[in-house]
Amino acid sequence: MFQGMGNSFAGRRCFVTGAASGIGRATALRLAAQGAELYLTDRDAAGLEQTVADACALGAQVPEHRALDISDYDAVAIFAADIHTRHPAMDVILNIAGVSAWGTVDQLTHRQWRSMIDINLMGPIHVIETFVPPMMAAGNGGHVVNVSSAAGLVALPWHAAYSASKYGLRGMSEVLRFDLARHRIGVSVVVPGAVKTPLVRTVEIAGVDRDHPKVDRWVRRFSGHAVSPERAADKILAGIEKNRFLIYTSSDIRAFYAFKRLAWLPYSVAMRRVNVLFTRALRPAPQSGAPLSANPSATKEH
Repeated sequence: MFQGMGNSFAGRRCFVTGAASGIGRATALRLAAQGAELYLTDRDAAGLEQTVADACALGAQVPEHRALDISDYDAVAIFAADIHTRHPAMDVILNIAGVSAWGTVDQLTHRQWRSMIDINLMGPIHVIETFVPPMMAAGNGGHVVNVSSAAGLVALPWHAAYSASKYGLRGMSEVLRFDLARHRIGVSVVVPGAVKTPLVRTVEIAGVDRDHPKVDRWVRRFSGHAVSPERAADKILAGIEKNRFLIYTSSDIRAFYAFKRLAWLPYSVAMRRVNVLFTRALRPAPQSGAPLSANPSATKEH
């Protein structure tokens, strides 16, 4: 729908989840600057209000916004019904909200496994269930964007729970790309690596003391390679305009995925080595009188 069109998002109705911070906020503000009509949500009410205010300051219209948790189907369905009662169907849906937890299978809690699936996979499904059928019925085409992760492409260490949700989201997106093509609705999946968002700073690492100096040093080193949310947002909007299926936010993830597909045996050897190094970095010897403990802080949305 958007391929080859100048200023593609002007006047387009765009629904964005995770709009309070990170990639979601940056994308909402990029859309606002292009004149899109925004429909926003996030579970962080204060952050959401700030994004709405900033979008309006850029001259955008924000007819509807609501603080909610996308893992709550009823809350999403009610918001969708309220929107569609008062407004036409969306042109663009951007599923950006997400959370993250890392850990080995003996350390991850059931709550962490469940949270990854409920928010990262079922959350986008709830949005798709309630917003895509009206797009189909309207017959005007459109685009759906689901934010997966590099962990939805390759076997990153300690990412089993997170990857379960992100691989699932990528697989669903691939099917929907073909299912929805006859309705002129494009589907893209974003596969970012490290991005400078609250998600990086608050990720739960099961069984690891985030305050340990060695762990803190490793996390800061990881963050040092992260791209800005604004760069990620620019990549997303460019990817929509070109109707890309996989949207990369950095070239290293593209190269890593190509390495996996084209050189499986070397990739397997490399990943085993990476796993050893990762475990060594995140499981330093406990300091005297300071046993390792799970990080109690809550995860944040993108």
